Amino acid sequence: MAEPLIELKGVSKSFGRNVVLENIDLTIYRGEALAIIGPSGTGKSTILRIIAGLLEPDAGEIYVQGQRREGLVEDAKESLGIGMVFQNAALFDSLTVEENVGFLLYQHSRLSRRRIRELVEHKLDMVGLPGIGNRYPAELSGGMRKRVSFARAIMDNPDDPTDSPEVILYDEPTAGLDPIASTVIEDLIRALQSSHGGCSTYGIITHQDSTIRRTADRIIFLYQGKVQWEGSAADIDTTENQVARQFFSGSVEGPIQLAG
Repeated sequence: MAEPLIELKGVSKSFGRNVVLENIDLTIYRGEALAIIGPSGTGKSTILRIIAGLLEPDAGEIYVQGQRREGLVEDAKESLGIGMVFQNAALFDSLTVEENVGFLLYQHSRLSRRRIRELVEHKLDMVGLPGIGNRYPAELSGGMRKRVSFARAIMDNPDDPTDSPEVILYDEPTAGLDPIASTVIEDLIRALQSSHGGCSTYGIITHQDSTIRRTADRIIFLYQGKVQWEGSAADIDTTENQVARQFFSGSVEGPIQLAG
């Protein structure tokens, strides 16, 4: 059996009267690629933010490497071992690419500036963007900004192995990209999973069919606050689950009700 890396047990979350997650159980195993999918507004981003320690659940328990986690990321006394790639890349516009990628090392390590620059260049090379450290985010295309955010998410501290990410969370990494740029990002996600110095475990939320099929080993389908279906990319075209079939076919007819 694969080792559970992150476990959510009985997690619930509401915003006012809107129940987003209801008694969710979810496990991310070491070395797996998990996709969390479903219609808009069904709690996918909420789950990612709860896992990352950016949002507290109303109920339930969260375990990271077997240890129960309490509070938010800023309450933790040590690194949670979780990196996150936000949908809009979330780069600091006033900082160079080098300063963005090496931000945590500049802020929280004792490494020399020269050493941090070497580490940043290595990560930029891993995401196919060597030699752009002196540019600013505004000078980059959308796909390039996404890749810079990947480099930042996998940045580790060689002097402190406990400060290295064990899992990467991707929030709609191909949203807004054309099909070719999406393919580049999908290939990069898989390449980083298998590369030395990358991260072998990740969770991804996405709406795009190609991204689901090309980046996921296991798929969790959320709807109405609950897990409605679980399967692999190979199960997409053969599942008898009506909710999943409607979503993958894009049909307006079925159990999924259109909002508004």
